[in-house]
Amino acid sequence: MDRIRIRGGRPLSGEIQIGGAKNAALPLMAAGMLTDERLVLSNVAKLADIQTMTALLTQHGIAVDPVGNDGRVLSIGGSISNTEAPYDIVRKMRASVLVLGPLLARVGEARVSLPGGCSIGTRPVDLHLKGLEQLGATFELDGGYIDGRVSGRLRGAKIVFPFVSVGATEQLMMAAALADGQTILANAAREPEIADLAHCLVAMGARITGIGTDQLVIEGVERLHGASHAIIPDRIETGSYACAAAISGGSVFLRDARLEHLGATVRILREAGVDIVEEPGGLMVKRLNGLHGADAMTEPYPGFPTDMQAQFMALMSVAEGASMVTETIFENRFMHVPELNRMGARINVHGASAIVRGVPSLKGAPVMATDLRASLSLILAGLGAKGETIVNRVYHLDRGYEAVERKLAACGADIERIGG
Repeated sequence: MDRIRIRGGRPLSGEIQIGGAKNAALPLMAAGMLTDERLVLSNVAKLADIQTMTALLTQHGIAVDPVGNDGRVLSIGGSISNTEAPYDIVRKMRASVLVLGPLLARVGEARVSLPGGCSIGTRPVDLHLKGLEQLGATFELDGGYIDGRVSGRLRGAKIVFPFVSVGATEQLMMAAALADGQTILANAAREPEIADLAHCLVAMGARITGIGTDQLVIEGVERLHGASHAIIPDRIETGSYACAAAISGGSVFLRDARLEHLGATVRILREAGVDIVEEPGGLMVKRLNGLHGADAMTEPYPGFPTDMQAQFMALMSVAEGASMVTETIFENRFMHVPELNRMGARINVHGASAIVRGVPSLKGAPVMATDLRASLSLILAGLGAKGETIVNRVYHLDRGYEAVERKLAACGADIERIGG
């Protein structure tokens, strides 16, 4: 099993290319099921989750073909020959459940494995099912599978989410695009990835208004057609590498990063002493005179993202003063804390909050990655630590970050991947 070795204490300097957003690409790939024509997606990152979604669509009968030689453009489309999303694929990635709405909208039936548990907390699909039921679908749970049926076409409805859900918003927006009549999604998620999906659906012939707001209005159409769409840059990758520049004391240009997608991340990083300046083609990031404690509470966009919590905590572990990091999205997302403490961090967890008391320096140690974002937080800690850090179980990392060790090494980090 691969490991990442880091020898810390070297300021980063150079340029890092920000890739296409994983959390945008996965629902966009599912949207390719809504038409038998071709959806061509560009700026696709080379990630394990993209491979998993490709495998899922392929077993449904949908062709996923690379365009060109670099694998960053995919052509998706075709006839659906199989309506079952099997457990062996769905268990690897929760986003697999996003095929449920397109299957019901396109062919009127679906059998999708329940996603099961998750290392960072339970993420039930209740809102997905309740919303699709309001659109006219019926469901039975059978042997760990969701069996869904629609008599005729889905029918438009007003759906008010009891709390903000990115996945449910994506699921129902795709399904409603082919429903009969108008659908209103109230208290919808506003993440940039939601808007990216909506813009792609519009390019495919969907009629959607309110994009970027918490109320989406979808006028269903009978069919969608092919389109070409460029995936937005990954805002979580942007924030992660901004933290890398800051914890190392370096200066890095983040190519193609977009300031307008960062929401509260940019404000909180600036409060902590990180200089983020918009320049032509991206963002320049560097640490100012020193890092100082800042508080963060995870919230739906434009609030501080839960996917940045672990990386920010690593940064605050070497900031002057104290910080409070509060997690409101997932109930089990502090598993990186014991590993950071192994490196000399002073972090105490009290319920949903962690108190971080900054130390002058971390010390390298062997640590264990527990999930995708925790993996990156430990690499950040290694960059800022004295001595050698070995991050074990980095297969999590490859789900959401492309070539981390190569990107960081190109900016001067002493980092390498060690085969198992």
